[in-house]
Amino acid sequence: MTGGGVYPALAVLQALKDKTEDVLWIGSKSGMEATLLKSYDLRYKSVSAAGLHGVGLRVLPGNLIRLFKGWREAKAIISGFNPDVMFFTGGYLGVPVAFAGRGIPSVVFLPDIEPGLALKTIIRYAECVAVSVPAADQYIRHPSIKLTGYPVRKELTRWSRAQGRRHFGIGKNEKVLLVFGGSQGARSINQALSRSLKKLLVNIHVIHITGKDHWKDAQKILDSLNMGEKSRYHAFPFLHDEMGAAFAAADLVLCRAGASTLGELPFFGLPAILVPYPHAWRYQHQNAEYLQNNGGAVILEDQDLDSMLLPTINEIMNDTGRLKIMRSAMNSLSKPDAAEKIAELIIKTGKTNRTEEALNG
Repeated sequence: MTGGGVYPALAVLQALKDKTEDVLWIGSKSGMEATLLKSYDLRYKSVSAAGLHGVGLRVLPGNLIRLFKGWREAKAIISGFNPDVMFFTGGYLGVPVAFAGRGIPSVVFLPDIEPGLALKTIIRYAECVAVSVPAADQYIRHPSIKLTGYPVRKELTRWSRAQGRRHFGIGKNEKVLLVFGGSQGARSINQALSRSLKKLLVNIHVIHITGKDHWKDAQKILDSLNMGEKSRYHAFPFLHDEMGAAFAAADLVLCRAGASTLGELPFFGLPAILVPYPHAWRYQHQNAEYLQNNGGAVILEDQDLDSMLLPTINEIMNDTGRLKIMRSAMNSLSKPDAAEKIAELIIKTGKTNRTEEALNG
């Protein structure tokens, strides 16, 4: 297993449990993946890697050297492990691993609607490509494309709405807005929220995952609130397993439009205000447009946050009929068995490889 999509890969790993003899996770040397994987019982190896898309000419030679080094490291790791099948979820780290493992059948999961440069390269050598949504088909040329949906980790799915609200101490009839910007947070969303927060807290609970880099700013905001406002402002630098409680408890979410929104928001039937990251090429906009076109979300551009955030939240939150329609639309996009479907593709591909090896002596 390797790739930039750590969480969907973990969801698939959970579905693979007891279905495979051994799993080796190849990750980056940054240490972030290794930290996230500590609670999972699996082997972990790291390789060197660097991106090529969008980098300057001064950086490019060094990145090419790191990719070559990563290819050599991956070749040694793969030779020692001797896998039956490889699984990729994206990211430039997968490129040297894919080249090192040429000849070994692979399954690729495309998290976003359109693959990035790295996944476009990896897909060429894959036996099968799993996609989150039907709209991805137009961006891929491959003889075996399977619509599986976006896999969601079991830690998230165990929370009910009642359990989520109890976890945060929120009453069942209260209005709840969830705000987050990814693992690192989103500065523009945080800043816009801070300017509207006191007005929102008059009658709305706000669960705010700030990102670790922005936690100090949230603490300053907390100090400025009165007791009533503090009781309705639930701020955290980061949530891991408890993120499922936040999704389950919320009536509406304000967030970026990363690939995970294609799976996690539909699973919880959670209406959304999506703010695509303006510097993420067009990937986040495509994800947001898919959810908006299917009735589960509205798009708010980053540059419009200051002027439109508060009226947009109030307009949706105060319209129970619209919230109900959006929730139903999100639910209709959910594919809760996505992880199991991808796991089946991996097992099938691995078994086919072992059979062919046996027949060839």
